[in-house]
Amino acid sequence: MDKLRAHFTPLYTSLGLKGLGLAVIVLILDQLTKLGVLYGLNLQAIGDQVNILPFFSLTMVHNQGISFGLLTSGGLGRWLLVLFQFGMGLALMDYVRTQTNAWLTVSLGLIIGGAIGNGIDRFRLGYVVDFLDFSGTHVFPWVFNVADSGICIGVALLVWYFIRADLTAKHKDAA
Repeated sequence: MDKLRAHFTPLYTSLGLKGLGLAVIVLILDQLTKLGVLYGLNLQAIGDQVNILPFFSLTMVHNQGISFGLLTSGGLGRWLLVLFQFGMGLALMDYVRTQTNAWLTVSLGLIIGGAIGNGIDRFRLGYVVDFLDFSGTHVFPWVFNVADSGICIGVALLVWYFIRADLTAKHKDAA
Protein backbone atom coordinates (compact mmCIF):
# COMPACT_ATOMS: atom_id res chain seq x y z
CA MET A 1 0.00 0.00 0.00
CA ASP A 2 2.88 2.39 0.76
CA LYS A 3 4.36 1.81 -2.72
CA LEU A 4 1.01 2.62 -4.31
CA ARG A 5 0.61 5.75 -2.18
CA ALA A 6 4.16 6.85 -3.05
CA HIS A 7 3.48 6.26 -6.75
CA PHE A 8 0.45 8.56 -6.72
CA THR A 9 2.10 11.34 -4.69
CA PRO A 10 1.90 13.89 -6.15
CA LEU A 11 -1.27 12.98 -7.99
CA TYR A 12 -0.37 15.36 -10.84
CA THR A 13 1.61 18.47 -11.69
CA SER A 14 0.28 21.57 -13.44
CA LEU A 15 2.29 20.65 -16.53
CA GLY A 16 1.10 17.05 -16.30
CA LEU A 17 -2.51 18.24 -16.37
CA LYS A 18 -1.74 20.30 -19.48
CA GLY A 19 -0.26 17.22 -21.14
CA LEU A 20 -3.39 15.23 -20.33
CA GLY A 21 -5.48 18.16 -21.63
CA LEU A 22 -3.53 18.09 -24.90
CA ALA A 23 -4.22 14.36 -25.17
CA VAL A 24 -7.94 15.03 -24.73
CA ILE A 25 -7.86 17.77 -27.40
CA VAL A 26 -6.12 15.44 -29.90
CA LEU A 27 -8.60 12.67 -29.06
CA ILE A 28 -11.64 14.94 -29.52
CA LEU A 29 -10.31 16.44 -32.79
CA ASP A 30 -9.56 12.97 -34.08
CA GLN A 31 -12.96 11.54 -33.26
CA LEU A 32 -14.89 14.61 -34.48
CA THR A 33 -13.08 14.64 -37.83
CA LYS A 34 -13.71 10.92 -38.28
CA LEU A 35 -17.40 11.34 -37.46
CA GLY A 36 -17.57 14.26 -39.90
CA VAL A 37 -16.04 12.19 -42.68
CA LEU A 38 -18.13 9.09 -41.96
CA TYR A 39 -21.51 10.69 -41.33
CA GLY A 40 -21.25 14.34 -42.43
CA LEU A 41 -19.65 13.64 -45.81
CA ASN A 42 -20.98 10.07 -45.85
CA LEU A 43 -17.66 8.56 -46.90
CA GLN A 44 -18.33 5.00 -45.79
CA ALA A 45 -16.97 2.64 -48.45
CA ILE A 46 -13.27 2.16 -49.09
CA GLY A 47 -12.23 4.56 -51.83
CA ASP A 48 -15.11 7.05 -51.39
CA GLN A 49 -13.51 10.41 -52.08
CA VAL A 50 -14.04 14.17 -51.98
CA ASN A 51 -11.44 16.18 -53.92
CA ILE A 52 -10.49 19.37 -52.12
CA LEU A 53 -7.35 20.55 -53.97
CA PRO A 54 -5.40 19.04 -56.87
CA PHE A 55 -2.98 17.46 -54.38
CA PHE A 56 -5.35 16.83 -51.45
CA SER A 57 -8.56 14.86 -51.02
CA LEU A 58 -10.57 13.15 -48.33
CA THR A 59 -10.42 9.46 -49.20
CA MET A 60 -11.95 6.69 -47.07
CA VAL A 61 -9.50 3.98 -46.07
CA HIS A 62 -10.16 1.25 -43.50
CA ASN A 63 -6.75 0.75 -41.89
CA GLN A 64 -6.55 -2.58 -40.10
CA GLY A 65 -2.86 -2.15 -39.26
CA ILE A 66 -0.99 0.49 -37.31
CA SER A 67 0.05 3.91 -38.63
CA PHE A 68 0.07 4.16 -42.40
CA GLY A 69 -1.23 0.59 -42.81
CA LEU A 70 1.81 -1.16 -41.39
CA LEU A 71 1.40 -4.59 -39.75
CA THR A 72 -2.12 -5.18 -41.05
CA SER A 73 -4.00 -7.70 -38.94
CA GLY A 74 -7.54 -8.83 -38.19
CA GLY A 75 -9.07 -11.24 -35.70
CA LEU A 76 -6.84 -11.75 -32.69
CA GLY A 77 -4.34 -9.20 -34.04
CA ARG A 78 -7.04 -6.54 -33.89
CA TRP A 79 -7.66 -7.17 -30.20
CA LEU A 80 -3.94 -7.31 -29.43
CA LEU A 81 -3.56 -3.89 -31.07
CA VAL A 82 -6.56 -2.57 -29.10
CA LEU A 83 -5.02 -3.82 -25.84
CA PHE A 84 -1.63 -2.42 -26.79
CA GLN A 85 -3.03 1.00 -27.75
CA PHE A 86 -5.15 1.39 -24.62
CA GLY A 87 -2.40 -0.09 -22.41
CA MET A 88 0.22 2.29 -23.80
CA GLY A 89 -2.21 5.18 -23.53
CA LEU A 90 -2.85 4.43 -19.86
CA ALA A 91 0.83 3.86 -19.07
CA LEU A 92 1.80 7.13 -20.75
CA MET A 93 -1.04 8.95 -18.96
CA ASP A 94 0.34 7.69 -15.67
CA TYR A 95 3.81 8.88 -16.66
CA VAL A 96 2.84 12.29 -18.06
CA ARG A 97 0.60 13.28 -15.14
CA THR A 98 3.63 14.16 -12.96
CA GLN A 99 5.91 15.60 -15.64
CA THR A 100 7.83 18.83 -15.16
CA ASN A 101 9.43 18.98 -18.63
CA ALA A 102 7.29 20.83 -21.19
CA TRP A 103 8.90 19.22 -24.25
CA LEU A 104 8.32 15.72 -22.92
CA THR A 105 4.79 16.59 -21.80
CA VAL A 106 3.74 17.91 -25.22
CA SER A 107 5.22 14.95 -27.09
CA LEU A 108 3.56 12.42 -24.78
CA GLY A 109 0.22 14.27 -24.83
CA LEU A 110 0.16 14.03 -28.64
CA ILE A 111 1.04 10.33 -28.57
CA ILE A 112 -1.56 9.53 -25.89
CA GLY A 113 -4.38 11.29 -27.73
CA GLY A 114 -3.48 9.59 -31.00
CA ALA A 115 -3.10 6.11 -29.54
CA ILE A 116 -6.43 6.26 -27.74
CA GLY A 117 -8.18 7.82 -30.76
CA ASN A 118 -7.07 5.03 -33.08
CA GLY A 119 -7.75 2.46 -30.36
CA ILE A 120 -11.36 3.63 -30.11
CA ASP A 121 -11.80 3.13 -33.87
CA ARG A 122 -10.25 -0.31 -33.83
CA PHE A 123 -12.39 -1.36 -30.85
CA ARG A 124 -15.62 0.10 -32.24
CA LEU A 125 -15.25 -0.58 -35.97
CA GLY A 126 -12.53 -3.20 -36.35
CA TYR A 127 -10.38 -0.76 -38.32
CA VAL A 128 -9.04 2.77 -38.08
CA VAL A 129 -10.71 5.45 -40.19
CA ASP A 130 -8.06 7.15 -42.35
CA PHE A 131 -9.05 9.93 -44.73
CA LEU A 132 -6.39 12.65 -45.15
CA ASP A 133 -4.98 11.94 -48.60
CA PHE A 134 -2.03 13.95 -49.94
CA SER A 135 -1.14 11.36 -52.59
CA GLY A 136 -1.67 14.03 -55.26
CA THR A 137 1.68 15.47 -54.19
CA HIS A 138 3.35 12.29 -55.51
CA VAL A 139 5.58 12.50 -52.43
CA PHE A 140 3.45 11.10 -49.62
CA PRO A 141 1.26 8.18 -50.77
CA TRP A 142 -0.26 7.22 -47.41
CA VAL A 143 -3.74 8.15 -46.19
CA PHE A 144 -3.84 9.07 -42.49
CA ASN A 145 -5.89 10.82 -39.79
CA VAL A 146 -5.53 13.30 -36.92
CA ALA A 147 -4.51 10.56 -34.46
CA ASP A 148 -1.73 9.36 -36.80
CA SER A 149 -0.52 12.96 -37.04
CA GLY A 150 -0.49 13.30 -33.25
CA ILE A 151 1.46 10.07 -32.86
CA CYS A 152 4.02 10.93 -35.56
CA ILE A 153 4.56 14.52 -34.39
CA GLY A 154 4.73 13.32 -30.77
CA VAL A 155 7.32 10.64 -31.61
CA ALA A 156 9.38 13.17 -33.62
CA LEU A 157 9.33 15.59 -30.66
CA LEU A 158 10.22 12.75 -28.30
CA VAL A 159 13.20 11.76 -30.45
CA TRP A 160 14.31 15.40 -30.54
CA TYR A 161 13.91 15.60 -26.73
CA PHE A 162 16.22 12.60 -26.26
CA ILE A 163 18.76 13.86 -28.82
CA ARG A 164 18.80 17.24 -27.08
CA ALA A 165 19.14 15.60 -23.66
CA ASP A 166 22.01 13.46 -24.95
CA LEU A 167 23.78 16.48 -26.47
CA THR A 168 23.35 18.42 -23.22
CA ALA A 169 24.76 15.51 -21.20
CA LYS A 170 27.76 15.20 -23.54
CA HIS A 171 28.35 18.94 -23.33
CA LYS A 172 28.33 18.77 -19.51
CA ASP A 173 30.72 15.80 -19.56
CA ALA A 174 33.11 17.70 -21.82
CA ALA A 175 33.11 20.78 -19.57
